[in-house]
Amino acid sequence: MTAQTKPALLGCIADDFTGATDLANMLVRGGMRTVQTIGVPTSNEALNADALVVALKSRTIPAADAVAQSLAALAWLRAQGCRQFFFKYCSTFDSTDAGNIGPVTDALLNALSAEFAGRASFTIACPAFPENGRTIFRGHLFVGDALLNESGMENHPLTPMRDPNLVRVLRRQTQSKVGLVRYDQVAQGDATVRAAFDALRADGVRIAIADAVSDADLHTLGAACADLALITGGSGVALGLPANFRRAGLLGETTHAAQLPRVEGLSAVLAGSASKATNAQVAAWCATRPAFRIDPLAAARGADVVGEALAFARQRFVHAEPVLIYATASPDEVQAVQRELGVNEAGHLVEKTLASIARGLRELGVRKFVVAGGETSGAVVQALDVRMLRIGAQIDPGVPATATTGAEPLALALKSGNFGTTDFFDKALRHLEGAAQ
Repeated sequence: MTAQTKPALLGCIADDFTGATDLANMLVRGGMRTVQTIGVPTSNEALNADALVVALKSRTIPAADAVAQSLAALAWLRAQGCRQFFFKYCSTFDSTDAGNIGPVTDALLNALSAEFAGRASFTIACPAFPENGRTIFRGHLFVGDALLNESGMENHPLTPMRDPNLVRVLRRQTQSKVGLVRYDQVAQGDATVRAAFDALRADGVRIAIADAVSDADLHTLGAACADLALITGGSGVALGLPANFRRAGLLGETTHAAQLPRVEGLSAVLAGSASKATNAQVAAWCATRPAFRIDPLAAARGADVVGEALAFARQRFVHAEPVLIYATASPDEVQAVQRELGVNEAGHLVEKTLASIARGLRELGVRKFVVAGGETSGAVVQALDVRMLRIGAQIDPGVPATATTGAEPLALALKSGNFGTTDFFDKALRHLEGAAQ
């Protein structure tokens, strides 16, 4: 174990950066002091946290690489003395038939099996997040009133989700037998759910999709998972986990888990997501003030897009006004760029461009960043050399305020593309610019 004053209770691995802050937000709301690391730490800094969240950028990389990174994160978390582990992915189950949810879950269960024996022979997969409209019924994922494959996620540029049946989706990714914990079982309480776990395990099921349509269901599932070594899902399942540690006498009542320092400086919004929510947020901003739009094709042709964006920012900063710089586009526009540049190259180019702009903005005095999109957030925090985040109060469901550690902190709001109200950018800036939380 490192120099921590006491071992952490819960060790979490998130497959993208906004997902990590989403999960950390949920744990802080439950009274767990939470620290998020950017990648697997290499130092033995004392953390003194109840929960540790390792943020990876592994959602869309090759499955073998995602497995290797996740196992490295698991090894570090085990060295911190964690009692239970959580693999967090998106509430829309973002993945392809090749992975990475299934392969990573298999690898984590295998790695835990020697130490935790029967506790690591079974786990659930539950991306439900009712507060943000993600519910699961009979194994089918809904986004609001629409099935997953009719929600806009079928047009995702990297992980198009065209099958709403998560049992089928997961079966295509994993060598493990996949089952289902049905809603009628969840509705009867955690004892019935634990009995369902036992029956599935006896039938050879190693991973079970779990239905959930309300926060009460997530609390039920959380209680039922108290003895599992590994839990997988969206951040919603974490609702019920702090109470497990309290019932075991391992976690006290914490009233200052969300406290962050006040950060002074200029503000900027960077948006790279092509989701419906982020498109609406960009449109709301542009309806009342100017913004700078990145043209990926111009960047590919060698145009100085970064310089143009920073010149735009300088003009706004004369009056200390916040800026929006975005690559957000409609599905048709995204597909047109992908046809010309290729899917992977288009995404990489946008991330690289926004990362360079983020570094330039910091040199101009920006200390408060709102970032939209999981892949974009990963690129930006890496460009800013962010290693660790303290997690603060919630801005919108799934999106907390955060602050870096160190002598000159940055304030950050890292938003999954699909999250946030239409006025989220203004709301987040007000939150980051406000008093210490």
